[in-house]
Amino acid sequence: MTSIGILGAGRVGTNLAGKLSAAGHRVTLGVRNSEETAALAAGIAPQIAFADQRTTARTADIVINATPGDTSLGRLAGLRTELSGKLLVDVSNATRDADDGLPGDLCYPGSSLAEQLQAALPDTPVVKTLNTMLFMVMTAPETLSTPPTAYLSGDDQNAKKTVTGLLGDLGWQPAWIQDLGGITTARATEAMILVVPHILRRHGFEPFAVSLAR
Repeated sequence: MTSIGILGAGRVGTNLAGKLSAAGHRVTLGVRNSEETAALAAGIAPQIAFADQRTTARTADIVINATPGDTSLGRLAGLRTELSGKLLVDVSNATRDADDGLPGDLCYPGSSLAEQLQAALPDTPVVKTLNTMLFMVMTAPETLSTPPTAYLSGDDQNAKKTVTGLLGDLGWQPAWIQDLGGITTARATEAMILVVPHILRRHGFEPFAVSLAR
């Protein structure tokens, strides 16, 4: 059993919390305030704990960033002390919203949120993954008719091995996991978000992933 803290209690965070808790991990959802806790509590498994985001980062062994990508850097840079020595899994995409509220332009063209986080958190290995699919596919990859791909980007090989194990707990088969290399490769997978709004406008929120076909 691993202690996992999830920063962000939206659809992505709560979805991951439920599956990781069911897999036997001790999960804490990092929320912004007591009102958010009250709103979420009824729909969350009772074994999942709630705490403020600073406490969540400080007390977990592994921290998952599921906060909105356009504000993640400032939010997590402020937790540098709490995140020191922890493994940070970044599943967010940093974009500016288009007029219809869907993802628009990248916030860090020529770079990536993952790279920015790694630079701001030098004592915290960052691994980018699960950012190339709709949130429901993160925890149920087997439901797609075509095997999806979960890409990994990160400079620390041991950290990536740990994340590979977590992906297995989420239902990802080893053949579906593609290690792209160092953290700079995250700029490629983060750029994949640019195709997503066009797919959503045509097909709605049907589960899909941007995957590697061979």
